[in-house]
Amino acid sequence: MGKITVKFFASFREAAGQSQIEVSPSECKDVQALLEVLVGRFGKGLADQLYEPNTRKLRETVNILVDGRGINLLKGLNTPLADGNVVAIFPPVSGG
Repeated sequence: MGKITVKFFASFREAAGQSQIEVSPSECKDVQALLEVLVGRFGKGLADQLYEPNTRKLRETVNILVDGRGINLLKGLNTPLADGNVVAIFPPVSGG
């Protein structure tokens, strides 16, 4: 059975209570479906960090990479997922 690896960073790691999980590709055909699976598993705390209040619109500050490429450079939330993909979810990165 295949798997998609999801890695959580910073506040997303805190909301999920772990740094990484594996999800079956049969559960999520694309990034949007994956996010729904994750919210189903981890609840409102994760949903509040992912989405604008009272919506299912992804916050602009959420960064999601699939195999190292930003979904904004792919097909956004419609980016397809398959066995072996690695999805990273993290907040804005700042430096100084």
